[in-house]
Amino acid sequence: MAEEEAVEGGEEEEEEVVGGSAAMILDLPEPLLLHIMSFVTDVRSRHRAAMACGRMRAAERATRGELALRGDPRSPGFLFLGPGLWGPAGGGGGASSSSAAVQQFHHTEVISEQNAFIAARLEGCFPAVSSLAIYCRDPTTLANLPPRWQGSLRGVKLVRWHQRPPSLPHGADLEPLLRTYAALRELDLSEFYCWTEDIEVALTTHPTATAALTHLDLGLAAATDGFKSSQLGAIAASCPNLRKLVAPCLFNPRFSDCVGDDALLSLATSCPRLTVLRLNEPFEAEPFEAAASVEREEAAITVAGLVAFFAALPALEDFTMDLQHNVLEAAPAMEALARRCPKIKFLTLGSFQGLCKASWLHLDGVAVCGGLESLCVKNCQDLTDASLAAIGRGCGRLSMFGIHGCDLVTSAGIRRLAAALRSSLKEVSVLHCRLLHTAECLAALSPIRDRIESLEINCVWNPAEQSCNVANGTTECDPEDDELGEVYESASKKCRYMEFDDLGSWEMLRSLSLWFSAGQLLSPLISAGLDSCPVLEEISIKVEGDCRTCPRPAPRTIFGLSDLAGFPVLAKMKLDLSEAVGYALTAPTGQMDLSLWERFYLHGIESLQTLYELDYWPPQDKDVHHRSLTLPAVGLIQRCTGLRKLFIHGTTHEHFMTFFLSIPNLRDMQLREDYYPAPENDLMFTEMRAESWLRFEVQLNSRQIAD
Repeated sequence: MAEEEAVEGGEEEEEEVVGGSAAMILDLPEPLLLHIMSFVTDVRSRHRAAMACGRMRAAERATRGELALRGDPRSPGFLFLGPGLWGPAGGGGGASSSSAAVQQFHHTEVISEQNAFIAARLEGCFPAVSSLAIYCRDPTTLANLPPRWQGSLRGVKLVRWHQRPPSLPHGADLEPLLRTYAALRELDLSEFYCWTEDIEVALTTHPTATAALTHLDLGLAAATDGFKSSQLGAIAASCPNLRKLVAPCLFNPRFSDCVGDDALLSLATSCPRLTVLRLNEPFEAEPFEAAASVEREEAAITVAGLVAFFAALPALEDFTMDLQHNVLEAAPAMEALARRCPKIKFLTLGSFQGLCKASWLHLDGVAVCGGLESLCVKNCQDLTDASLAAIGRGCGRLSMFGIHGCDLVTSAGIRRLAAALRSSLKEVSVLHCRLLHTAECLAALSPIRDRIESLEINCVWNPAEQSCNVANGTTECDPEDDELGEVYESASKKCRYMEFDDLGSWEMLRSLSLWFSAGQLLSPLISAGLDSCPVLEEISIKVEGDCRTCPRPAPRTIFGLSDLAGFPVLAKMKLDLSEAVGYALTAPTGQMDLSLWERFYLHGIESLQTLYELDYWPPQDKDVHHRSLTLPAVGLIQRCTGLRKLFIHGTTHEHFMTFFLSIPNLRDMQLREDYYPAPENDLMFTEMRAESWLRFEVQLNSRQIAD
């Protein structure tokens, strides 16, 4: 009895201490509490603090600096909750973080009708916003933002995946933003569809606002044409204080106004403070076409021009020039980069030839850039194993290395590079190298197998490997059998018969990205060398190709997602089939439509018991512009009982969405139309209706979740 009384007394004393500490925090003066809350930057920590009590929630709202507006402003959480009670979800939509949410990035029709009401509610809930991400289908959205934000808004990200209004004058999209927000310093248009003429007119029309910009991302969603030489020069002259610039450019020498030496030198002269510069050329070929198979002309950029360009940018730290036209004999330019830009740490080059010849014992070309921490080389047709060995000797600080489309590199060169950089290399990306099959590449990475944290690789199997896996039954299943133990052979059992068992475990690998051509199987991956990944948390799978030209898979043959069940802590998966093209409607005789291809790729996903978050891009039919979930896909995904977050990048029907209500712990459900052109919300299109998503959101939020 004495011991029980002592325990009870200790519990009461602990409760008094906890209550006293809480009371001390809440007894702080309001200005001091707001000042402390402003130093909390972690999103989850802010959410937990906001759910403590009403005063803490009000303090979190009053000090929130970053806001991403998502969802429908007609949702109950937005319409009926007061400013002090609005849930702590990361952005709009009105659903709190303790409930489920259906989120889309636009409902322009509603916003246009209720601009004044929405602006007043946002101003009351978030008075101190300094960074904003918002879907802007037309300029009225920006024109009706809360007036209080005009003096505090420093960073804006605009999103638009719908077509540009054809009657809109050039530059009208950005005119309200540049005219009103004098404190603007960062502008992100990487997911904003518009024309390059719009950018040039808007920036040159408002010289005072653009002169204050320090970060400018002109990635332009779904851009097929880059900025011409005259446009790039006008933008650079309007923004002399830029420290970061991202822009697609026209490097095709067949055009008279293409970007060449003069344009680059003008850019560097106008913006000498640039520390991050990323210039790329939009790829006109099909996304699943091998880059190395494309015939390339010589770009209008010379080594002498690059030397002068680098000399004008002494503060450059991050440089990307990803071209689709060749720059020849680039080694002297890379040596000039090392001399003129001593702070350079991140370098990405596309179609640069002669980067490192490694002809003699001394280092040359890119190998002399000893301060590099990240290097990615694309489509360098004369990069050899000796070049990789020289890079390993000269760039001893590299923590990330990638090669894409380098056809002369073999597994011996990868092994020599990995051995030389064992102490620093953490991330590796190897894609579309003709002489590097997956198993050979994984074996070549054995010197850093116990240290690598992120790996990106394309899966190319030898015919013997794939046929062996099919013959052994690792890709076969009985769709009528629900017993996972009888249907799926776990990866842990397979590894007893591995050929590469002596190479050890991938002890530090946390992120894995895989690229597949259409119709290929995942199953040989385990036997190729990725058998033991004890801490793998995230996997990304990208499938590209024309399914219409692929042979029909053999009976009972599936992609093989069930083989991933051998990874014990796998929590996040991105399955991107957006570039897998097929027949959305009736397929010709002997062909499979998209519903059967989705069944092929998703079969076995329910065996991933630890899966917490799923990002899924459905396959598409480009001829009819159809990207939608089919019934087999919905039925297979709803069997993933452990899912908490589900993001679908496409459309679907309302009655298909009700399948997801059977997932017991689903809290965050988002249907995203983040591709161009996004479907219109017309009455004839039965898949996308805002009222349907509102009804589903009410059903999802009304459920009780155990935790």
